[in-house]
Amino acid sequence: MAMQNAYAQYNNNKVMTASPAELTLMLYDGAIKFCNIAIDAVERKDIQKAHTNIIKVANIVDYLRKTLDMKYKVAQDFERMYVYLDRRLTEANVKKSKVILEEVNEHLHAIRSTWKDVMRINREKGLL
Repeated sequence: MAMQNAYAQYNNNKVMTASPAELTLMLYDGAIKFCNIAIDAVERKDIQKAHTNIIKVANIVDYLRKTLDMKYKVAQDFERMYVYLDRRLTEANVKKSKVILEEVNEHLHAIRSTWKDVMRINREKGLL
């Protein structure tokens, strides 16, 4: 019990001290984690667990979409990506499709990788 509390406290501190860029990275990590759980649940025919975790991914994608600053042109590109991912997640949930979830997972990994590169470049330039 004490170990769980210490871990929870560590995670809470990690979130509370993270920069906006790091929080976004954490959201991508969470989406990937829940997508992996959903894929596993579909493979095991655990419909409820698959549904629950697909919804978690969709909620993260929706949050990321709602927090876009549309004054930047790149936000429009992210908007289109998030709309596409949301549509594919809905399809995956209806069909409980491992193939669609794997596609979404690949996109999430690509977006996360790009985001991490942007963070690194900005850190090197002293912008983070």
